Amino acid sequence: MAATETIGGERPHLAVEGLTVRYGALTALSDMSWQVSGGEVLGIIGPNGAGKSSCFAAVTNAVRRQGKVQLDGRDVGDLPTHELARLGLRRTFQHNAFFGELSLLENAAASMLREHSTSLGQSIALPWREAATRRRAEAAAAELLSSFGIPSSEHGKHPGDIAYGTQRLLSIVLAYGAGARALLIDEPAAGTGGTDMQRLADLLVDLRRRGVAVVVIEHHMDLIMAIADRIVVIDQGRKLAEGTPAEIQRNEAVLEAYLGRAA
Repeated sequence: MAATETIGGERPHLAVEGLTVRYGALTALSDMSWQVSGGEVLGIIGPNGAGKSSCFAAVTNAVRRQGKVQLDGRDVGDLPTHELARLGLRRTFQHNAFFGELSLLENAAASMLREHSTSLGQSIALPWREAATRRRAEAAAAELLSSFGIPSSEHGKHPGDIAYGTQRLLSIVLAYGAGARALLIDEPAAGTGGTDMQRLADLLVDLRRRGVAVVVIEHHMDLIMAIADRIVVIDQGRKLAEGTPAEIQRNEAVLEAYLGRAA
């Protein structure tokens, strides 16, 4: 499927076409194309070193690359990463990244800074307005955390004082912020299991319900097969297969290269 084709007649939120990334003589990603619509979860799987994280870096213009990236039909290939985030294209990383000296509530408020801020002049001349804006930001931050399953009893804690599974959820919530159009999530289940894995699955399903175009890199096959609408398999920097979870599980090339055959 070409990156600019529509799914069910609807323009995809995010479409990439022909992405290629080279690090010197090494080709980390070659001619990669896929797309994802709002309210859809696209899974990306593949062995370690297959090019999955390079794909996210290429989409967000964090590395030099060739190819096209479109957000809601707009070519955003020349925009810096922070401008993409402003437009609603955001990502998480494999390792948690928080303001460790701030509470969860303060971290969440910081993720909404653009939507809840005042100018320097207003802060000096109209301090009451800044105080009102801060109260609105804190209320919105509390609502954001609670709506994604992080209870108010945790909001005053620092990230280092909460359970690791909750930290993984927090990293996704902060990336979502005041609302993302497309969210790239890199190995969210790393180091989690049991109840934490189910909370993560619930959060990803909630993002889909909110109309976000979600792209998830993941090694936990049970999770990705349960929540993804479609899956792209990458091997040695190239797209090996694309299809529904059931189609991927039956794909001969995938069985041989990645998932492994049943004994």
